[in-house]
Amino acid sequence: MGIECKSDLIKVNNKVYPCTVSLAMDLVGGKWKVVMLYHLKDTGKRYSELGKDMPGITERTLSLQLKQLEEDGLISREVFGEKPPIKVIYSLTDFGRSFIPVLDAVLGWGNQIALQKGEFVNKPLKGI
Repeated sequence: MGIECKSDLIKVNNKVYPCTVSLAMDLVGGKWKVVMLYHLKDTGKRYSELGKDMPGITERTLSLQLKQLEEDGLISREVFGEKPPIKVIYSLTDFGRSFIPVLDAVLGWGNQIALQKGEFVNKPLKGI
């Protein structure tokens, strides 16, 4: 019997989940969270750098999901300076770094799909 079958429900931080997969997906689910974690895998980044790494994300989504990842303990937000302009760096916490093997597996799977079923294309120039 796996750990996911030890009980009917799992309670973490006052949230109740029906299974461990549901718990994990609450932390990293959605279109952008795993992508954000991937871009923070090797180094901390500023908000604007993350936005440039993910050209399809809206400002609102970037802001909301960064806050969620921080609240869930996957990333940290470090503020440098006391008055504007201040510098804010987002980086993986130890808990966030524990997700790196999953990121590597997702990257490998995505690479495999791209090679087998896709094609690499150049970015279109802006305004065209």
